[in-house]
Amino acid sequence: MGRITFNLNGSKVEVDASDELPLLYALRDELGLKATRFGCGDAACGACTVIVDGVARTSCDLPVSAVAGCRVETAEALDVDPAHPLLEAMLAHQAGQCGYCLSGIVMAAKAYLDAGGGDDRATIAQALDANLCRCGTHARILDAVEDAARRIAGGAA
Repeated sequence: MGRITFNLNGSKVEVDASDELPLLYALRDELGLKATRFGCGDAACGACTVIVDGVARTSCDLPVSAVAGCRVETAEALDVDPAHPLLEAMLAHQAGQCGYCLSGIVMAAKAYLDAGGGDDRATIAQALDANLCRCGTHARILDAVEDAARRIAGGAA
């Protein structure tokens, strides 16, 4: 057990946890943030994707000790007033069906957009390739990320 400190959604947090505890469990069980989901436990589906220092990372296989001193963002960070353009676009395009995978997809999309990604559909699809959606809303998700890219480029961010 050790005390691990990192920046979570803009605030400093500390958790007492085993160094090998997956970040996913620290977020959900220790810090009470439920948007990040357990999907496969093997970093293969992307449901647990968060952003660590600007990079989309799966949290089910990332030890919490690896984020000590880092900036971590979860889907809860998008729930601000006014809403983040990506969240607005996801809602406008009804991009989620069951919603289970959506927080991971949203975080991968946000990392893409934060890195300056544009509205090229093929590039967006490639950026989201590690995230699986079993409901089949891929087309609406891509539409929403394209829309968010245009909103951000237009200064709506």
